[in-house]
Amino acid sequence: MAHGLVCAERLRAEGTAGDRSIQRIVDELIDCCGVSRLRAHRLAHGWTLKEAVDVLIELCDEEGIARPRLDADQLGHWETGRQPRAGTIDLLCRLYRTDTTTLGLMGDYRGWGEAAEVHHRPVCAALGSTPVRLPTQAGSRHAASDSISSLVDSARRAVERTLALTTVSTTQLELLDERVMGLRRDYVFTAPAVMLGRLLGDLEEIRLHAAERQPANVQVRLSEMTAVVSALIADALMKLGRLDDSERWYGTARMAADDSGSVDLRARVRVQAAMLPYYYGPLEKAAELARQARLLNRGRPTATGALAAAAEARALARLGRTAEAHRAIHHAQDMFERCDQGDPEDAWGFPERRLFLYLSGTYTYLGETGRARAAQQQALVLYPDRTGIDPALLRLDQAVCLIKERSLAEACQLAGRTYLQVPEAHRTEILGSRARAVIDILPDRLRTTRAVRELGDVLALPPGTM
Repeated sequence: MAHGLVCAERLRAEGTAGDRSIQRIVDELIDCCGVSRLRAHRLAHGWTLKEAVDVLIELCDEEGIARPRLDADQLGHWETGRQPRAGTIDLLCRLYRTDTTTLGLMGDYRGWGEAAEVHHRPVCAALGSTPVRLPTQAGSRHAASDSISSLVDSARRAVERTLALTTVSTTQLELLDERVMGLRRDYVFTAPAVMLGRLLGDLEEIRLHAAERQPANVQVRLSEMTAVVSALIADALMKLGRLDDSERWYGTARMAADDSGSVDLRARVRVQAAMLPYYYGPLEKAAELARQARLLNRGRPTATGALAAAAEARALARLGRTAEAHRAIHHAQDMFERCDQGDPEDAWGFPERRLFLYLSGTYTYLGETGRARAAQQQALVLYPDRTGIDPALLRLDQAVCLIKERSLAEACQLAGRTYLQVPEAHRTEILGSRARAVIDILPDRLRTTRAVRELGDVLALPPGTM
């Protein structure tokens, strides 16, 4: 079964970290992901189809070689069985610095017409509607053996083509995969309203393909894409304060993840869904969804498992279940140290800065302000300049810590300043909700103080007001 780009990127990252040769990474990709040798070489270099074409054209320009007529679709066709011309094979060998055998391009160099006659005969033509006549003359034994081998092989390939009939080509599937990966990276720093339109547009294309009859492995990958994009849509809706819509989309993401059969994806979607009740209630549901994700992970050292334990710890801390929260923290840190955290610029990854974000929330609501501040400082150092609202959430945790230390005025000033400094496109309902939490944890007798009233006034400002 062909796997998605996430699997290929994981193998490449592990191979690079382990100082393995390109050829060894190629072999691992072929064994694990079931791709062709030509595709495995591209994936081992970490190139998309378009990037590989761009590098090949640049190579031709550098060496004074005529540019081939080539685009991403054509390269995808070659990677899935079509035979390039001899001159193009030479260029591909130059691109990947290897030989034709290693690229899996050894074969006959007959013209396309003759090759097509062999490779595109239907099953009925290969087997015949009447009994096949095999040679019976002198020396026929060898000829008969050749004929049977040819017929058997032709019939097998014809049946496999029938099973692989699909409305989406391998190239289209990979291009969709690349677009989903792009959405995951852009989601980290792009405003939710902008992302929502992009996500819905790409999901419609995925849905149209999934609505047609597809081979099982293609359907699995489309379900995986549907789950990821639906979860991002749900998250964007949550940030915009459209809570009912968000909850429905998280339900859609769970259905798609369950349909894919991927245990990691099923767990990941559930822990993503736990964010909605964590920020908007009920907290018991947040803790339960995170627990379900942790149990689905079955103790495997994965980024999803670490995220699930960290999310559970954060929810338990707000519920006042101190001992359980500490156990979950320990579990999250232990698993994090043993797992591949993924791309830090990927919304689906769980880099160190996000672990510290969850530790900040956990220690803040446990009242352990020293540990909370340490986590906040470590996280803020790790966040890049171009990012979403996570740094603001960390500063709002700092404001809650100040409340717990009875620094009321300083806490309200920090919360108001943090809220106003976030760019307007990111200053959505979720940020207002977290800033209002600074007021919500106060006893009623303190909510009428000047500092609290001023913070309330800031949060009541209409969008676009500074």
